[in-house]
Amino acid sequence: MKHVLICLLTLTIACTAMAQQKPTDLDKSPVDISYCPNNYPILKMSGKAQDLPIARVIYSRPQKANRTIFGGIVKYNEVWRLGANEATEIEFFRNVKFNGKALPKGRYTMYAICNENTWTIIFNSEKDVWGLLYNQDKDVLRVDVPVTKNEDAVEALTIYFDNNDKSSATLNIMWDDVKIALPFTY
Repeated sequence: MKHVLICLLTLTIACTAMAQQKPTDLDKSPVDISYCPNNYPILKMSGKAQDLPIARVIYSRPQKANRTIFGGIVKYNEVWRLGANEATEIEFFRNVKFNGKALPKGRYTMYAICNENTWTIIFNSEKDVWGLLYNQDKDVLRVDVPVTKNEDAVEALTIYFDNNDKSSATLNIMWDDVKIALPFTY
């Protein structure tokens, strides 16, 4: 009986200690998810989506916070993890093509090499990468895309899809005064 009381007392103390742990602070670069088609989880829950989505991107959203982004914290001509914290991951649930270049369905880490007029978007097979642990040997596809300027600065990195029609979409990336639009077919 004495052992049972000691076990119960130990369990009570452990549970109390765990209950008093505080959650982590709000991340300065919160994680977000975008789907193609847009609002896919809502469509699925309402019975309007029977198939898997075409794509899903999971990324952290760093803030501009009065900093110089491109040519500043994102260095030109260097590999960037395309976000903050854990590297951006994109999953294609179908085979896709960018500028006629095939990318098999699957999950990839995305990187970018930014310049003033063009970006090179890199799809890499290394997954679950925190920070810039980039291995060029695992590149699956590289696509160059022109840069356009936004009229208004975008405070938080934003990645989203535009559904063009039943066989094509555009992956959009915006931050600060820069936007790229990368069309693909499926």
